[in-house]
Amino acid sequence: MPGGNRTGPSGQGRGFGGNNPGPGGNCICPDCGERVPHQRGIPCSTVNCPKCGANMTRE
Repeated sequence: MPGGNRTGPSGQGRGFGGNNPGPGGNCICPDCGERVPHQRGIPCSTVNCPKCGANMTRE
């Protein structure tokens, strides 16, 4: 790359970055604050809170 113009491959798209929190973490209830471990492959938004029944969100 003449002049170091940084036009080459950037390596983006690898690993967990941006809005992808990765495989670990918790699902959290926006209503009551209950936390449960995130289950890989199951979006938190499809899980109901075990305390109050609301849809969970990713922490």
